[in-house]
Amino acid sequence: MIMHSKNEWENLGSQISFKNKAFINGKFVNSISGETFDCLNPSNGKTLSKIASCNEDDVDLAVKSGRDVFEKGHWSKMSPTDRKKVLIKLSDLILENHEELALLDSMDMGKTVADAATYDIPGASDLLRWNAEAVDKVMDEIAPTEKNNLAMIRRVPLGVIGAVVPWNYPLDMAMWKCAPALATGNSVILKPAEQSPLSALRFAELAVEAGLPEGVLNVITGYGETAGKAIGMHNDIDCVSFTGSTEVGKYFFEYSAKSNMKLVWTECGGKSPNIIFDNSKKLEIAAQLTANGGFFNQGEVCSANSRVLIQESIIDEFTDLLINEAKNWITGDPFEPTSNIGCLVSEEHSSKVKNFIKKAKSETELLFEGEILPNTNKVGTFVAPTVFRDDTGKKEISTDEVFGPVLSLIPFKTEDEAIKIAHDSKYALAASIWTDDISQAHNVSDKLHAGTISVNTVDAFSPMTPFGGFKQSGTGNDLSLHAFDKYTGLKTVWIKY
Repeated sequence: MIMHSKNEWENLGSQISFKNKAFINGKFVNSISGETFDCLNPSNGKTLSKIASCNEDDVDLAVKSGRDVFEKGHWSKMSPTDRKKVLIKLSDLILENHEELALLDSMDMGKTVADAATYDIPGASDLLRWNAEAVDKVMDEIAPTEKNNLAMIRRVPLGVIGAVVPWNYPLDMAMWKCAPALATGNSVILKPAEQSPLSALRFAELAVEAGLPEGVLNVITGYGETAGKAIGMHNDIDCVSFTGSTEVGKYFFEYSAKSNMKLVWTECGGKSPNIIFDNSKKLEIAAQLTANGGFFNQGEVCSANSRVLIQESIIDEFTDLLINEAKNWITGDPFEPTSNIGCLVSEEHSSKVKNFIKKAKSETELLFEGEILPNTNKVGTFVAPTVFRDDTGKKEISTDEVFGPVLSLIPFKTEDEAIKIAHDSKYALAASIWTDDISQAHNVSDKLHAGTISVNTVDAFSPMTPFGGFKQSGTGNDLSLHAFDKYTGLKTVWIKY
């Protein structure tokens, strides 16, 4: 963990010069309309900078830039080995500037700067490096054919990719999209969330410094309903990769249908179950990781295991263990070293989460509500960790994606009942199982409908394994070699000789 005092972080933050223009064709430019929007620090409500508010005209300019460089082949036709060298240098530059990038993400969306510096930024660098190292090891194929025929199956870049990313992990999520798309030779139009554009703009600057040709990476700042929609509707974008809410994800399928039938990949919401069986001898660890899975990053995690299903015979014991763990999660200033929960991304989102909590207090049993450090809650964006018990498993706190530091405990009697409760959701992103019975681990994993099943841990993922879900959690997979499938097409070249 990066160790700085609050004053040291504040001093480092005061020295940053924010990039506040769109990044098109290797240059920072104002929006064509000249319009801007306020980028706010949610921990104090202060304006960090006025950011270029882009629309369809700016998107069109960025796409033309990306298409031009793609057709010229400055990046798309570069050998995978040479692309690898550029991206590894970019990965190194991210690490060299990790404190600045961590500060940008913290000030933008409210997460603790220590978490951003310790996990998010190094993780973004590692993921970029992993994709760079992998891309020259993905081989084309030769199909078996009859005599005097050669059928080659080639994997080729799609062209211009729209990457629309959320605010909860600003740079990290940008890398989930940009790393495989760039590694495979595409041009990218990156649209960060309007709440958190700063690290994406700095990343674009570092990309040019690393040697990425101008026009390969463009960053369009602005609102979802203008800039985001313009990306979805553009007839010369070949693919859109989106992470965000299910509601907005559905719009991109509409945009595709109304424009050029571009490929659309979505990673959307979740309400992941965490199932704890009474044969588990790891209840203390389970309680610790359950708290981490519910409260880390202020609970603003799509795969957060926020539905905690506990077998009835151990629910009282586990509840006590969990509440003891919850007491260790301190909500306070994101720059304060004693804080491990910062603030939520905006007053609007905080109000939504608080309304969930208020309603749950009238419908279910409140088991625990943490405290907020003194002199912190000045703008109403801080929400303390909260734990409810919902015996029905049917209340909104147990069915809807809260996207805040809130856990709902749900009792169950049998394995079949646990699976039934787990499946009672429109989402199917992730799930966790705690059991000491290896047969049960396999059996329940087989039955659960979710993209990632973590056994005796919570929310396990890696660059080596695919991340995605089923149902309304989205389509396609980020991470692993399978992510290359999203940004490449298969071309058959058949030669008779």
